[in-house]
Amino acid sequence: MESILIMVLVFAGYLVMYQLYGKYIGNKIFRLNDQNMVPSVEFEDGEDFVPTKKEVIFGHHFASIAGTGPIVGPAIAVIWGWMPALIWVFVGSIVMGAAHDFGTLILSMRNQGKSLSEFTGKYINTRTKYFLFFIVFMELWIIVAIFGLVIAILFKMYPQSVIPVWLEIPIAVYLGYLVYKKGANLLVWSIIAVVVMYLTIILGAYVPLKMPSVLGLSPIAVWSIILLAYAYIASVLPVTTLLQPRDYINSHELVVALLLLVLGVFFAGFGGHLHVVAPAVRPHPAGTPPLWPFLFITIACGAISGFHALVSSGTSSKQVRKETDSLFVGYGSMLMEGSLATLVIIATTAGIGMGYVTKDGTLLTGVAAWTQHYSSWAAAGGLSSKVGAFVEGSANMIEAIGIPKIVAMTIMGVFVASFAGTTMDTATRVQRYLLTETFPKTFRNKFFSTGVVVAVALFLIFSSGANGKGALALWPLFGAVNQTLAALALLVVTIYLKGRSKLGWLVSLLPAIFMFVVAAWAAVENQVNFGAKHNMLLQVLNVIIIISMVWVAVEGISVFSKTKYSPTLMDDEMKKAA
Repeated sequence: MESILIMVLVFAGYLVMYQLYGKYIGNKIFRLNDQNMVPSVEFEDGEDFVPTKKEVIFGHHFASIAGTGPIVGPAIAVIWGWMPALIWVFVGSIVMGAAHDFGTLILSMRNQGKSLSEFTGKYINTRTKYFLFFIVFMELWIIVAIFGLVIAILFKMYPQSVIPVWLEIPIAVYLGYLVYKKGANLLVWSIIAVVVMYLTIILGAYVPLKMPSVLGLSPIAVWSIILLAYAYIASVLPVTTLLQPRDYINSHELVVALLLLVLGVFFAGFGGHLHVVAPAVRPHPAGTPPLWPFLFITIACGAISGFHALVSSGTSSKQVRKETDSLFVGYGSMLMEGSLATLVIIATTAGIGMGYVTKDGTLLTGVAAWTQHYSSWAAAGGLSSKVGAFVEGSANMIEAIGIPKIVAMTIMGVFVASFAGTTMDTATRVQRYLLTETFPKTFRNKFFSTGVVVAVALFLIFSSGANGKGALALWPLFGAVNQTLAALALLVVTIYLKGRSKLGWLVSLLPAIFMFVVAAWAAVENQVNFGAKHNMLLQVLNVIIIISMVWVAVEGISVFSKTKYSPTLMDDEMKKAA
């Protein structure tokens, strides 16, 4: 019953805060106005700038920001207990993450759809733009490479997901063709597409496909090459061809998966089979880094993530058709992600207790199941362990509805892989935009610039050899880099708001300060750890990241202190935009 109570209270809280806090920020602080010209209309080209219904762009935006982030973060952070993870997901997503995502989305929309680094140059200075460019490039480089690896590992873990994930592509292309070329009804045909998608899941559950080694390359390496080739194609195609329809299908897939999880919580909870078996607080598990600050680095997506600013200012701002839609897309998507993270917490602290099979085939239940999986940081820290805890716990809950466990596990495996794929190719497209905006003479051609993005990702992937796991070398940097980016994005939003609102800038300043503290703290802790392990590469890169963070912060604080409130500034901008 406690799982049901947690879920109902969190979901109700999100609905209330969207109506109260979200709409307050949108209407009173950013003063959303549909008379303002938006980039999707001003620069409409049918490829990147496309005015899109808010339901469709919501699907794209959510699928892009989610990926595996709101799954793997909470799935490992519950090692410190379910309560710290739940509080951070709930409060962080409302006060920090949603304000961050929405703020960067509306700033990009009011700056011709430009990326975060570009309008950072406008609101702070050009020097800062290039320091931020380094942080953003590092983040996207790691994401493109690591998500290729993530999906490859998922395919190895759940070969039942291979057929459904790949068949989603022709389904999405045909949906886009019907809707954009033939004028077919979007809702009707998207529902049909999702039904077909779930039929492929049933097929995949009973027809798993395993990749063999090819020319000395491991199966993971082969999948990584195929996936990055796909990311290249998806990133140069017009958004209406694949990106939008596939992400719209993904959003429907999310709704179905969330509905199954919610029903699973109710059925298993009222049936007396679902109990929270994890401790509320567990401050010092074996081998873990300290809860402060690493809880706030471990759970990024689901609470606040700097990567979201890149999606908001990279692809979504070029597709939102009017300003008032941005609240639903930016603020609403983050709360939806928090809802998913909440279900992950329930699955990994209660669902796993319904049945957990150890490596030697022993079936454990209750507290013993949870304790076995989360016995130490090393035991719970690997990708397969994180995803496995979620998929296993979720499948247990869904099985309570009457769906066979093999089908339930396939549904969740496809769910995770599909969203990871969306994040990968969106990151590829965003990095192409970043290169083009920053170095327009060199990277004007989208085929060349996308090729560079994919090439550097492949270089990182194969830097460790034929096993294709080279991206793991830089993964320890990602958490601190990602949350540093979130802090810097919030600082830029704060500077923008200070000139346009008497006290409205507090909604972004307070989260910015908190994120600067935990990100800097984690970066320093990482530097100590990298030094202890004599890892020169990570030490050097981490020092550059710290210097960049400090530089942007100092320059930003200087500009912030000099910025004066002007009651007519936003009105003048709106008149000019209109």
